[in-house]
Amino acid sequence: MDWSKTKSVFIITFLILNVFLGYQLVQKRDSSQLDEIAERTIDEKLADEGITYEALPKEPKELSYISGKVQIFTEDDVKKLKNQEVNLETAGVLKGKLSDPIKISLTDQVKIHQFVKDHLLDGEKYTVWSVDEETGTIVLVQQHNNYKIFGQSLNISGVIYLYVNDDHEVVSYEQTLIPEFEEHKLEELITPMETLENLYNNDHLKSGSHVSKVEFGYYPLVPYSESQLLAPTWHVVIDDETEIYVNAIEGQILNKDGVNDYGVAF
Repeated sequence: MDWSKTKSVFIITFLILNVFLGYQLVQKRDSSQLDEIAERTIDEKLADEGITYEALPKEPKELSYISGKVQIFTEDDVKKLKNQEVNLETAGVLKGKLSDPIKISLTDQVKIHQFVKDHLLDGEKYTVWSVDEETGTIVLVQQHNNYKIFGQSLNISGVIYLYVNDDHEVVSYEQTLIPEFEEHKLEELITPMETLENLYNNDHLKSGSHVSKVEFGYYPLVPYSESQLLAPTWHVVIDDETEIYVNAIEGQILNKDGVNDYGVAF
């Protein structure tokens, strides 16, 4: 055996291996640096356009689509309600009129929640969405795992409308309900910053605008249906007036509107 030649082969092999490993290390470092640059780039673009935003939520990282069936209210449900006239003519919508209007504070969400728990079916499942003193309307939406169900219309289930008179008394209400939800396969969610980048690239974020809120919830994909499929969704509010809902798994805009189907701002 020619040890001199063998030693030369080993030396050359090790040199090639070292070059290869060095190249891989440089690639990883460059890739990491490019990721950091890309992350800074959207910040820089927004800053250049004078677009500002509030602190972005860090959770959740992954969730699933959820589904559920709309509650079709029955006479047995009505028996649980006291001192009310109840109308079940519209399938899936319970309309109640209080025999004696009940005083409520429009600025005290705790008392609003308590009223709903005490006087409506499954009221503990809802949280306040908006209060409009001018129209005398309080809107509450259902929650799933403490995340709101977006879509503040009675055409989409999981909503309560309380109607208040000039004396701040609740006189009537309308309610839709999804009693149970089924969770599907977990999916990685698009981050809030990726969502802002998406909106910016599609010209939904204008120069000088301010993103006043980004929150997570679920948005119904199939309204007007007894079976509801709801997508994990980022709710983005721009300049305290423009509402945009973005699918947090697939990235498409689900709704961009400033009012709901009843003409009430939300």
